Amino acid sequence: MSLIDTFFNPDVIASSLPALLRGFLNTLLLGIMSIVIGIAVGLLISLVRLYGPRPLRWIAIGYTDIFRALPVLVVLILIYYALPFLGIRLSSWASAVTAFAIIMSAYSAEVFRSGIESIPKGQFEAAHALGLPFLLTLRKVVLPQAIRVVIPPMTSNCVSMFKDTSLASTVALPELLKEATNAQSLYANPSPLIGAALVYLIFLWPMVRLVSLLERRFQTEKTR
Repeated sequence: MSLIDTFFNPDVIASSLPALLRGFLNTLLLGIMSIVIGIAVGLLISLVRLYGPRPLRWIAIGYTDIFRALPVLVVLILIYYALPFLGIRLSSWASAVTAFAIIMSAYSAEVFRSGIESIPKGQFEAAHALGLPFLLTLRKVVLPQAIRVVIPPMTSNCVSMFKDTSLASTVALPELLKEATNAQSLYANPSPLIGAALVYLIFLWPMVRLVSLLERRFQTEKTR
């Protein structure tokens, strides 16, 4: 059997294409849900860490440190396989979204924290001098500037999150890799796995280039 027939068999790829597209839609949905929840929770955690009472700050620090240190796969397996021993049973979808959102929120919290801390303290002082309340200062003055700073690293985190969704196959969630693995077993040919790799590449390569573009643009604005 030739290399083409083994890894790029057109008949096998064409037959498995519907399953790959179905898996890609699940991957897309899983990634978007995890990212949206993770970013929202991460912003809240960063604000608690920076401006909350001391006990809550320590909790926020512990949360971000622990879940940035733990591998995504470990968190996913703990939620899906360990929680049932406590009587908490989550579906594959709920387990995957929860695990990925937890990890995304920990990394997002650190990104938001660094972005907020990069804003000069004079911005707070000027807003205070104008009589603006603290929350209004955050919403109208600080966060709009911080968001510009955090866009490049946050986009990079989103790329990583979409790649990590492949781990959801360990809990039988039919995302792209799971569908490709099933098709590979069905046709006894690795071409569906190559097809899945190409789908990931086509989808994520523009995002990778976007990260580089945003980083260069931010550096250019910073040096002006």
